Amino acid sequence: MTSTATESATSARQDVAAAQHLINGEWTGEPEIQRINPARPDELAALSPRGTADDVDAAITAAAAAQPAWAALPAPARGAILMTAGNLLLERQSAIAEDLVREEGKTLAEAKGEVKRASDVLRFFGSLGWGATGEVLPSGLPDTTITTRREPLGVVGLITPWNFPIAIPAWKAAPALISGNAVVIKPAELTPLSATHLARALHDAGVPAGVFNVVHGKGRVVGDALARDPRIAGLSFTGSTKVGLGLQEILNARRARVQLEMGGKNGVLVLDDADPQKAAAVVAAGAFGLTGQACTATSRVYVTPGVRDAFLEALVAEAAGYTAGDGLDGAKMGAVVSSQQFEQDQAAVRTAVERGATLLHGEYDGDPSGALLFPAAVLTDIAFDDAAVTEEIFGPVVAVLQVPDYEAGLAAINDSRYGLTAGICTDSLALATDFAARAQAGVIKVNRPTAGLDLNVPFGGVKDSSTNTFREQGKSALDFFTWGKTVYTGV
Repeated sequence: MTSTATESATSARQDVAAAQHLINGEWTGEPEIQRINPARPDELAALSPRGTADDVDAAITAAAAAQPAWAALPAPARGAILMTAGNLLLERQSAIAEDLVREEGKTLAEAKGEVKRASDVLRFFGSLGWGATGEVLPSGLPDTTITTRREPLGVVGLITPWNFPIAIPAWKAAPALISGNAVVIKPAELTPLSATHLARALHDAGVPAGVFNVVHGKGRVVGDALARDPRIAGLSFTGSTKVGLGLQEILNARRARVQLEMGGKNGVLVLDDADPQKAAAVVAAGAFGLTGQACTATSRVYVTPGVRDAFLEALVAEAAGYTAGDGLDGAKMGAVVSSQQFEQDQAAVRTAVERGATLLHGEYDGDPSGALLFPAAVLTDIAFDDAAVTEEIFGPVVAVLQVPDYEAGLAAINDSRYGLTAGICTDSLALATDFAARAQAGVIKVNRPTAGLDLNVPFGGVKDSSTNTFREQGKSALDFFTWGKTVYTGV
């Protein structure tokens, strides 16, 4: 396939379904790896190339050559390109969203929302090209002015996951690009088309050759080569805690900058003064929306005795409304992304039941060789140290446990190796304020689902959820991709 085959997002489906590397402005690589639609096991969703260390080397070489001129381009001009790319994504929203559903499995409404989010992210950071980037500070010396500057790192690597396959690449790439960096990104193997759509929008908007490069392939090949190359000044990763911590060791060994967004085991505390129906809707949206395949998804709930029964009844009714189906056919909950993830969801529920938990809604005996449709699962009567309560499942599974009071519930929320998001459902302003202060998580939600984030505010966690040094999204995202310089000027 030549570069002309990827120029239009309105081209025929057979053109869009093949992803390629983008290296130095050229579309390369033979699409050979098959990606099957998780909701339609007989449908080929995408093809992608098998990237090598040589591909990574070529991409980094191109990025290193292109970066100085990109950094020298005035920031408003860089921003205008990002704004144009964001507009192109919005124009192509329907076609991109359908591809996203086919390769990832989420619902069409969720996919359209994600494409809109990627567009908004590009336009938000594009607008920052007109913003102030430094300060003028007083000096203790006479006839001296002090100013600060933010300089780009140079060439940065991005490794992105499959669960938000166009939004997360956008929210990493946009702050990197507006800051004057060149980018080499390794998208998730399961979702090559979504990243290709982002690359095409940036390419069509006028990002110069070599400034934004995409290399598809396996993490142990492409990701490892990115992390080990001394020309990569910083690497931003979203994925599992195990992989992230391994990358951190590699980057730290050569004193390169690293940003990690990893796992979550997000808890919600429901108190007696909460409306059980509203609380159940909040928990269900966080637990079953996006098929539970979000690092911010609700997976454990602690309920005080006075509201427990009414809350469980309402939550089961909510779960029944999240019928799993084909995302292109109007389902409220989409397919699980892969047979491996499907089996992981099954094992988590089965093991909990074998250990004595009660399954109030859902089942775990589906066939992973067919459509990967896993029903929303609600577990209760479960031990606090059960794996379903302590370990990330990454599926539409929520465990509900009883606690005697607020203090016990807060302690249970904090008793986790993860600290990404945490929530509370209550009508008490005093307890909501106390929870916000004492809950050990990077994002606190009061009477709102743990999943769902605004793009203009910082995002990140603590403990094993994040490196907790640099935040993503909002203006804070610029900090990772830049370094500070202080300038003294005498007159």
